Amino acid sequence: MPFVVSEAILKRNGHIMKITAAFDSFKGSISSVEAGNAAADGIRRVFPDAEIIVRPMADGGEGTVSAVTAALGGSIVSAEVNDPLGNVISAEYGIAGDTAVMEMSAAAGLTLVPEALRDPMKASTYGVGMMIADAVGRGCRNFIIGIGGSATNDCGVGMLTALGFGFFDREGRKIRSGAEGLGDICRIDTENVLPQLGKCRFSIACDVANPLCGENGCSYVYAPQKGASAEDIPVMDRNIRHFADIAEKCGFDSDIDYSGSGAAGGLGYAFRTFLGGELVHGAELIIRETELEKYIEGSDFLLTGEGRTDSQTAMGKAPLAAAGLARKHNIPVIVLSGSVCGQCGEFDAVFSIANGAMPLEEAMDIENAKHNMADCAENIFRLIKKVGYHK
Repeated sequence: MPFVVSEAILKRNGHIMKITAAFDSFKGSISSVEAGNAAADGIRRVFPDAEIIVRPMADGGEGTVSAVTAALGGSIVSAEVNDPLGNVISAEYGIAGDTAVMEMSAAAGLTLVPEALRDPMKASTYGVGMMIADAVGRGCRNFIIGIGGSATNDCGVGMLTALGFGFFDREGRKIRSGAEGLGDICRIDTENVLPQLGKCRFSIACDVANPLCGENGCSYVYAPQKGASAEDIPVMDRNIRHFADIAEKCGFDSDIDYSGSGAAGGLGYAFRTFLGGELVHGAELIIRETELEKYIEGSDFLLTGEGRTDSQTAMGKAPLAAAGLARKHNIPVIVLSGSVCGQCGEFDAVFSIANGAMPLEEAMDIENAKHNMADCAENIFRLIKKVGYHK
C-alpha cells in the first residue's frame, strides 16, 4: 500500500529521498545541466531536503562536449583549426585529465559551410586531425568523439593527414583534398605519424550502421545532403572503395562492411582502420564514460528528457538509454521534455514542460524553459507527495 505522510516519503528507512536528474540538452535552448538544475529547483519547492543528483547526459551529438566535460569535471579549451574548406576557425573541445571530449562538427561540421559552397568532393576533415593533434600536445591520450553532422565524404583522409599519415599518387605527389583525391591514392606512408597515437584510445560515438560503400554506404545515403550532385555520388563511391583496397594492400584491417564505417563520410572507417577506434552507440558510450549507472543506482526516481520526445527517442536516444539503466534497478522513470509527440511506452510517465500553447521561440527562450521545467517538476512531486510513493 502507498503511504501519504510526507515525512515517511522523504525519509524511508532513515534515508533521504534520492532523485537523479539526467537530461539530454534541449537543442537551441537549455543545456543538459541547466535542465537538471531547473528540475531540481522545482522538486525542492516540495521536498527541500531531498537528495537530488544532477548528471549531464548526451548522445554524441550537439551538447556532448559540454555535458561530458562537465560530468568528468573538466574544462573547455579551444584550438585554431581548418574548417572543411580550409579556412582558419576556432574549435572548442573539452579536457578532463588525460581525456579529450570532442565533436567532429566543431571542425568539419555541415553548419560551418554556407549552403552554396557545400561540396563533399572537396570538403576535408583536416581540421578534425588538427584538433586531435592539439589535444595530444596537451597530454590527452583518451578520446571521446562524436562524429555526427559532417560536411565531408573524404573517408577521414584529411584527419589522418593532419596526424602525420601520408597519401600519395603514382607520381609520388600528395593527393588532392576531399573525396576527389581518394581515387588517386597509390601509397600510404606512416613514417611521420604522431608517435603518441600508439598510446591513444579512441571511443567514437556512432549512431549509424551504414557500411562504407555501396547503395547503403556514405556516398549514396548521406552525400546528397552535403551538396553532392547525382554525378558525383558514384565517383565518390568508387574512389572510397579504391582507397579501402589500397589500405588493405598496405596491411591495414580494412573492413568496408563493418557497421558504422560509413558514418560521417567514412570517418568511422578511418578511426577504426587507422587509429584502432571503437565505434559505440552514442548514448551508450556517454553513459559508460560518465558512469551514470552508479549515480542512478539507489535512486527513488530518475528524471530525464530532451527537447522533443517522439518516435526517434525510441530508436536509442539518450533518455531511452538512461531509462534502461533505471529499469535494471526497478527505478521509476519520469520524462520531462520540451514537447511530446506519439507513444512513449518505454517510460513510466512523460510530460511536456510547456504550460500552454506558445510560439516556439518563446518556449525555447532559456529563462522560459528553465521556469517551465521547474514548474513542471514541482507539480509532479506535489502529486507524489499527495498520493504517496511506495518502492
